[in-house]
This record gives sequence, structure tokens and C-alpha cells, in this order.
Amino acid sequence: MLFKSILQQLNAIESEMKRIGFWSSTPPDLQSQLQSGEIKSFLDAPPFELWLQCIFIPNARKATQNDTLPDQSQVSLMATRQYNYHSIAEKAQPLLTLLEDFDALINNATPN
Repeated sequence: MLFKSILQQLNAIESEMKRIGFWSSTPPDLQSQLQSGEIKSFLDAPPFELWLQCIFIPNARKATQNDTLPDQSQVSLMATRQYNYHSIAEKAQPLLTLLEDFDALINNATPN
């Protein structure tokens, strides 16, 4: 049930990104850049939206399907830092809420 909820949350995040125009129809291959070491974190993959689309969502889906989820998630904290003083902060609020909900699913799934 938890895995289904996580996958549904990832689908909701993707849908919201598309709705607000944060989804690229022709994204770069950030996965290969991650594997080669060019990208080490979301800070190396501007803009943040591409990191969400090309690295976070696919990796989270894979981890869910392989039952290799991390003990904690802080993707909403990273997103909050990205959109805190940004001109698109208001537009990103529903996305931030979805990312917070994702974090809660992960963080509440394992005992502390």
C-alpha cells in the first residue's frame, strides 16, 4: 500500500509540474551526466525543475519499485530553498505541498 501511495504521489508531482509549465518536453540526459559524475546533486543541474524531472522522479520510481527507498527525504526542503525568493514561488506552492507530502510518506514509513 505504501509503495502504491508513493507512486501515486510521484504521478501527482509530475502532473503538477506539467500543469504549471515546469516539465520539459525535450529534457537533457541528466541521468548519464549523473552517472559520469558531471552532476553530483541538484545544485549541479540547473534548473531545479530539470533535476526533479530527470533525476528525482525516475530515481524515486525505481527505488519504490525495487523496495530501496531511503530512510528520509528532504526534497521539499530543497524545493523550498529554490522557490523561497524566486519570482515563481506562488506558482510553485502546489508543487511544494506535493513534495512535502512525498517527504512525509517516506519519513513516516520507517521508524526513527
